[in-house]
Amino acid sequence: MKTMSVKTNKKPLSAFQKRKKADNLAGYLFLLPALIAFVLFIGGPMLLSLALSFFDYNLIQPLEFVGLKNLKRFIADPQVRIAFLNTLKFLVILVPIHCILGLLLAFAVSRVRSGRMRSVYRGVIYFPTIVTTSSVAIVWVYMFGTDTGVINYFLRQLGGSNVPWLTDKNVVYLTVALFSFWKFIGTAFLYYFIGLQNIPDVYYEAARIDGAGTRQIFLRITLPLLSPTIFFVVVTNMIGVFQIFDEPFIITGGGPGTATKTMSLYIYQIAFQQMKTGYGCTLAFSIFLVILMMTLLQFGGQKKWVTYDYE
Repeated sequence: MKTMSVKTNKKPLSAFQKRKKADNLAGYLFLLPALIAFVLFIGGPMLLSLALSFFDYNLIQPLEFVGLKNLKRFIADPQVRIAFLNTLKFLVILVPIHCILGLLLAFAVSRVRSGRMRSVYRGVIYFPTIVTTSSVAIVWVYMFGTDTGVINYFLRQLGGSNVPWLTDKNVVYLTVALFSFWKFIGTAFLYYFIGLQNIPDVYYEAARIDGAGTRQIFLRITLPLLSPTIFFVVVTNMIGVFQIFDEPFIITGGGPGTATKTMSLYIYQIAFQQMKTGYGCTLAFSIFLVILMMTLLQFGGQKKWVTYDYE
């Protein structure tokens, strides 16, 4: 009985296919360090946090599987509601400050004709972002202290009275908002400024020829063409504000009372002060899910107002 050999007729790769394959390999090699960093510092810890949420763990004693006990505690914990509500308050206050005022500052600086002065303004606005948050927050506490603060000292000299910048549950949000504006507005400003520089001048020239004014140019040309940058700034700011920790931790300590206790601060208190790591991981994963849902909603709604194909 004769055995029949099957011949596979493989066509040799063309020069284009070989080059494409080499380019793909090079691309994956360039991505490899970022992928390794993601697995080690983001993806891996995220999965570990999810796994630890099913255990009772305090960094000292062995793991004890508790199933959904941490989830039940999360649902019934009144401090979670307070922390989430406070975080949402910061979200409503700080995101518009960064996104709107940062845009106005970038637009104003971009209209400065002198290149040297534009560089000066850009450096002045962006400089606070490179200063460590903890050192600035400590200075801020001394400045806004009720009895010994510099701000209240000058207010008393002008005949006014002390303002409870850090001890009133309503005023404290204004204090944190002022700090956040001074410290972090430079990041949004820089993104907007770069986005404005990338808008082709031909659109502005055509609008001026048609007789459009500054307001019309800003609303009809600048904002639509800057929408991808606006979208990026809004998404990153919402993610950053929802994880706000430094300001309430250093400036207010979560007070007065629980007025500025955010989810990130509550996680720190549970996981590192009370040493309840399992429940802390449950809280951390809840923040991840909320941020993920907010981001997906924003990416789903961007098609209605974000313009990418303007060139």
